[in-house]
Amino acid sequence: MNQELEILKGIHPGIVLDRKISERNLSKDRFALLINEYPQTLGAITNGKRSMNTSLAIKIEKELDLEDGFFMSLQGFYESKQEKRKLTEMEHPDFSKLRRGLFWDTDMNKIDWLQQKRAVIQRVFERGNSTEKEEITRFYGDSEIKTFTEKPDHMHA
Repeated sequence: MNQELEILKGIHPGIVLDRKISERNLSKDRFALLINEYPQTLGAITNGKRSMNTSLAIKIEKELDLEDGFFMSLQGFYESKQEKRKLTEMEHPDFSKLRRGLFWDTDMNKIDWLQQKRAVIQRVFERGNSTEKEEITRFYGDSEIKTFTEKPDHMHA
């Protein structure tokens, strides 16, 4: 995979397009005319309000001398990231069973419950009550809880 594409994965293609146009010292309106597109369409994409489509991506890639599929790949990675974020937002423990004070230093709605499971599990099992421990065990499952709460054999003494 293109190294630049690897670095930009998950970023809206419009943000990347805006940067590429700026690097060439072109205005968005001028660039839109070069590729025979409406400036409003280009503006909506560079502002992240509209998705990149295949025919537009091809015209842009040709004009900017970029690899075929560059912008559609970015669009796919961006959509995938957004979908994963939506799924993750729906996947969190039952907040009614967790005291806000347990997570005093952060907004519980902003915790990435999958990415930060080690910290969450350790905090709840160090400071939580039985209801909170039960909820976290229900959410992550017994094997994940054991992974992050059991001490290695050399620690038992």
